[in-house]
Amino acid sequence: MSATKGNVGKAVSPAAGFTLLEVLVATLIMGIAVAGLIAGLSQSVKNASRLTDYDRAALLGRTKMNDLLLNVNLPFDGSTEGEFDKTETGGVPGGWRASLRPFDLPPHAGPGMVILQRIALEIWWQPVTGTRRTIELTSYRPAQIPLPTGP
Repeated sequence: MSATKGNVGKAVSPAAGFTLLEVLVATLIMGIAVAGLIAGLSQSVKNASRLTDYDRAALLGRTKMNDLLLNVNLPFDGSTEGEFDKTETGGVPGGWRASLRPFDLPPHAGPGMVILQRIALEIWWQPVTGTRRTIELTSYRPAQIPLPTGP
């Protein structure tokens, strides 16, 4: 009987190591764990994509609101709307609608008087999968009550 240097005087047990059943059970448990992790990552990617859409819409809304606040040619009491270029919206259809109304008129407000004008801006977009989504922004600006026109 020959013995190797490390096994001198030690008997080798026939039960050493893992059985085939133990290896199969361990593999099954690892497979279930990996499948759960992949499902979790998939949901995280979907959530990140949805948040990117909202971030893009908020940025577009902020820019459009700044444009509206500086535009002196808007109606005093009315609405206006438009669509964004698809390069701005990440390739999905999107647009905006602004509603302009006088805010809290003083009791004796007349033509030429400066009051607050409320601008309510709705940004919408249509993702490839899902329903139309919107966010709303509101701001105020000083505006002059228009003078009457015509006879």
